[in-house]
Amino acid sequence: MRKAITMAGAALTLAGGGTVAATAGADKTENAALEPHLVPMQEIAVPIIDGDRLDGTFRVKTFLAADDAEAAERIEAALPRLRSASLAAALEFSRLHASPFRPVDAEMLSKDLTEALQSEEPGVTRALVVEVVASPA
Repeated sequence: MRKAITMAGAALTLAGGGTVAATAGADKTENAALEPHLVPMQEIAVPIIDGDRLDGTFRVKTFLAADDAEAAERIEAALPRLRSASLAAALEFSRLHASPFRPVDAEMLSKDLTEALQSEEPGVTRALVVEVVASPA
Protein backbone atom coordinates (compact mmCIF):
# COMPACT_ATOMS: atom_id res chain seq x y z
CA MET A 1 0.00 0.00 0.00
CA ARG A 2 1.47 3.33 -1.02
CA LYS A 3 0.74 6.50 0.92
CA ALA A 4 1.45 9.85 -0.68
CA ILE A 5 0.76 13.23 0.80
CA THR A 6 1.04 16.27 -1.39
CA MET A 7 0.92 19.64 0.26
CA ALA A 8 -1.30 21.93 -1.79
CA GLY A 9 0.06 25.00 -0.04
CA ALA A 10 3.51 24.38 -1.48
CA ALA A 11 2.04 23.91 -4.94
CA LEU A 12 0.20 27.22 -4.62
CA THR A 13 3.41 28.88 -3.53
CA LEU A 14 5.19 27.35 -6.53
CA ALA A 15 2.54 28.74 -8.83
CA GLY A 16 3.49 32.18 -7.48
CA GLY A 17 2.18 35.21 -9.23
CA GLY A 18 -1.41 34.89 -7.93
CA THR A 19 -0.88 37.49 -5.25
CA VAL A 20 1.60 39.41 -7.36
CA ALA A 21 -0.68 39.59 -10.40
CA ALA A 22 -3.69 40.57 -8.30
CA THR A 23 -2.13 43.79 -7.02
CA ALA A 24 -3.39 46.36 -9.49
CA GLY A 25 -1.38 49.55 -9.83
CA ALA A 26 1.37 48.39 -7.48
CA ASP A 27 4.96 49.38 -8.09
CA LYS A 28 7.16 46.81 -9.89
CA THR A 29 9.68 46.86 -7.05
CA GLU A 30 6.90 45.93 -4.62
CA ASN A 31 5.90 43.03 -6.90
CA ALA A 32 9.51 41.86 -7.10
CA ALA A 33 9.68 41.81 -3.31
CA LEU A 34 6.54 39.62 -3.17
CA GLU A 35 7.82 36.98 -5.60
CA PRO A 36 8.75 33.71 -3.91
CA HIS A 37 12.38 32.61 -4.12
CA LEU A 38 12.29 28.83 -4.32
CA VAL A 39 15.14 26.43 -4.97
CA PRO A 40 14.25 22.84 -5.94
CA MET A 41 16.09 19.97 -4.28
CA GLN A 42 16.45 16.49 -5.74
CA GLU A 43 14.28 13.77 -4.25
CA ILE A 44 15.73 12.06 -1.20
CA ALA A 45 15.13 8.35 -0.61
CA VAL A 46 16.08 6.58 2.61
CA PRO A 47 15.20 3.16 4.07
CA ILE A 48 12.54 2.65 6.72
CA ILE A 49 14.12 0.34 9.26
CA ASP A 50 12.26 -1.18 12.21
CA GLY A 51 14.54 -2.98 14.60
CA ASP A 52 16.59 -5.36 12.49
CA ARG A 53 14.46 -5.46 9.34
CA LEU A 54 13.92 -3.25 6.32
CA ASP A 55 10.25 -2.18 6.24
CA GLY A 56 10.25 0.07 3.20
CA THR A 57 11.44 3.23 1.51
CA PHE A 58 10.83 6.81 2.58
CA ARG A 59 10.97 9.39 -0.23
CA VAL A 60 10.60 13.15 0.01
CA LYS A 61 10.64 15.98 -2.54
CA THR A 62 11.28 19.49 -1.29
CA PHE A 63 11.71 23.07 -2.38
CA LEU A 64 13.74 25.47 -0.28
CA ALA A 65 12.21 28.89 0.32
CA ALA A 66 14.77 31.70 0.50
CA ASP A 67 14.64 35.17 2.05
CA ASP A 68 15.56 36.92 -1.19
CA ALA A 69 17.28 36.40 -4.56
CA GLU A 70 20.77 36.63 -3.04
CA ALA A 71 19.92 33.96 -0.46
CA ALA A 72 18.51 31.76 -3.26
CA GLU A 73 21.84 32.04 -5.11
CA ARG A 74 23.75 31.09 -1.94
CA ILE A 75 21.41 28.15 -1.44
CA GLU A 76 21.98 26.93 -5.02
CA ALA A 77 25.73 27.12 -4.49
CA ALA A 78 25.42 25.17 -1.23
CA LEU A 79 23.03 22.48 -2.52
CA PRO A 80 25.45 19.53 -2.05
CA ARG A 81 26.01 20.50 1.60
CA LEU A 82 22.28 21.14 2.11
CA ARG A 83 21.38 17.82 0.49
CA SER A 84 23.69 16.08 2.94
CA ALA A 85 21.97 17.80 5.89
CA SER A 86 18.56 16.89 4.42
CA LEU A 87 19.61 13.27 4.00
CA ALA A 88 20.68 13.06 7.65
CA ALA A 89 17.41 14.67 8.82
CA ALA A 90 15.34 12.35 6.58
CA LEU A 91 17.17 9.28 7.92
CA GLU A 92 16.48 10.37 11.50
CA PHE A 93 12.83 11.14 10.73
CA SER A 94 12.45 7.80 8.95
CA ARG A 95 13.98 5.93 11.87
CA LEU A 96 11.76 7.60 14.47
CA HIS A 97 8.47 8.45 12.73
CA ALA A 98 8.01 6.76 9.34
CA SER A 99 6.09 3.58 8.62
CA PRO A 100 4.78 2.24 5.33
CA PHE A 101 1.52 1.42 7.12
CA ARG A 102 0.50 4.85 8.43
CA PRO A 103 0.41 8.43 7.08
CA VAL A 104 3.55 10.53 7.29
CA ASP A 105 3.39 13.71 9.37
CA ALA A 106 4.54 16.10 6.63
CA GLU A 107 4.29 19.10 8.94
CA MET A 108 6.73 17.57 11.43
CA LEU A 109 9.02 16.52 8.57
CA SER A 110 9.03 20.06 7.17
CA LYS A 111 9.92 21.44 10.60
CA ASP A 112 12.77 18.92 11.06
CA LEU A 113 14.17 19.60 7.59
CA THR A 114 13.91 23.36 8.07
CA GLU A 115 15.85 23.21 11.34
CA ALA A 116 18.59 21.05 9.79
CA LEU A 117 18.89 23.27 6.71
CA GLN A 118 18.87 26.56 8.62
CA SER A 119 21.81 25.35 10.70
CA GLU A 120 23.77 24.93 7.44
CA GLU A 121 22.46 27.99 5.54
CA PRO A 122 20.66 30.79 7.42
CA GLY A 123 19.11 32.06 4.16
CA VAL A 124 16.72 29.08 4.09
CA THR A 125 13.35 30.35 5.28
CA ARG A 126 11.58 27.00 5.13
CA ALA A 127 11.77 23.54 3.60
CA LEU A 128 8.55 23.07 1.63
CA VAL A 129 7.62 19.39 1.39
CA VAL A 130 5.79 18.92 -1.91
CA GLU A 131 5.61 15.12 -1.85
CA VAL A 132 6.35 12.48 0.74
CA VAL A 133 5.90 8.72 0.27
CA ALA A 134 6.42 5.84 2.66
CA SER A 135 6.15 2.59 0.69
CA PRO A 136 6.64 -1.01 1.85
CA ALA A 137 9.71 -3.01 0.83
